[in-house]
Amino acid sequence: MARTVYCEHLKKDADGLDFQLYPGDIGKRIFDGISKEAFALWQKKQTMLINENKLNMMNATDRKFLEEKMVAFLFEGKEPTIEGYVPPTK
Repeated sequence: MARTVYCEHLKKDADGLDFQLYPGDIGKRIFDGISKEAFALWQKKQTMLINENKLNMMNATDRKFLEEKMVAFLFEGKEPTIEGYVPPTK
């Protein structure tokens, strides 16, 4: 049975994540208030950011940068700036 959450990113009720995918308080906040759909949108952007910025996930500074972008995207509706990427217009 799917969990339904009010997705803070999509501003609607949607299927929630099956389990907490991110550690700590931010992970709990994502689990409680971000849908599978919104998290999948973030994962695509995260991949682009990692590749574009040549981020190393073993590096704490790079992880912090990515976490800030994730929180801004999921909870504040801020699109990350990705060189050469133009988001589709609605």
